[in-house]
Amino acid sequence: MAFDAEGRGRTITVSEATADLDAFGGGFVWLHYDLDATDLVRPSREGKLGPARLAEAVFAPDEHQRVTVEGDHIAGVVADLARPGAKPVPAGRLHFVMGPRSLVSGRRGPAESPDATREAVGRGDTAASPVLLLEILVGHVVSAMALTGQRLSDALDGIEDHVLDGRPRDDRRRLGPVRRNAVRLHRQITGLAAVFHRLETDGATADVHGPAMAAAARLAQRLDALDRDMSLQAERARLLQEEVSERTAEEANRQLYTLSVLSALFLPPTFITGLFGMNVKGLPFTDAPHGFGVVSVLAAVSAVAAYAVIRGLGIRGPRR
Repeated sequence: MAFDAEGRGRTITVSEATADLDAFGGGFVWLHYDLDATDLVRPSREGKLGPARLAEAVFAPDEHQRVTVEGDHIAGVVADLARPGAKPVPAGRLHFVMGPRSLVSGRRGPAESPDATREAVGRGDTAASPVLLLEILVGHVVSAMALTGQRLSDALDGIEDHVLDGRPRDDRRRLGPVRRNAVRLHRQITGLAAVFHRLETDGATADVHGPAMAAAARLAQRLDALDRDMSLQAERARLLQEEVSERTAEEANRQLYTLSVLSALFLPPTFITGLFGMNVKGLPFTDAPHGFGVVSVLAAVSAVAAYAVIRGLGIRGPRR
């Protein structure tokens, strides 16, 4: 896309993209590549995408979040979210090299921010400089992360209400993906915030113009606030998971207590019936007309005696 001096963008063809990006007219140009389908090794080495060292490092397969400043160029790799429904990649990376009159970016996999930015520019949003365009790109990333965090918070609210109602049967299974996504998102936000804090630090000594530092400060502030929220969500998910585990253990203990009491109650009658069921001579009540009734009474009395012993020993079931 080519942007004029007023920040209005239009889509251009590959043939219109100039080889010397920083000599583009009175505005600037944005080139975006699908790094899975395009080999940028040669144009990076030839310096067609910015300083050769920066471009080679940024567009390499390394997905570690980082930022590098060289003269009036800024290059980096920052976190992005995959488009909704994109599988199996849960997250993405945005690679970029930004010059005074150019922004060259790329992604592996279906990332969210480039498409959202292109649609926003198509609707009339303006970007008067590559710095502001990069801020729009990262701003879409932050907004998508905030929306994802809100969905996780809503899911935690529902699980928490369910737990407080005393029905944590299926919540442990539901909490697993929520906590995993919250921790993963927190990790991405932390790395992304560190990138822009690093850019602020480098800008204090390097020859980087003021608008880039101001944009980095604004993005870092937004990311710090979002990072605090996601830290709370991750901690909240951990505490809920512990509470669900405790309640599940309590329920298992209650069931085990009930089973143990039933076993204790039936043990004496089982012994009596087994004793009188032996096929040997000399058993009492063998010829008595009311022998069955007597043995049944003995079995019932033994069960009551076992229950009395349990209560006498002070054995109680787990309290709710």
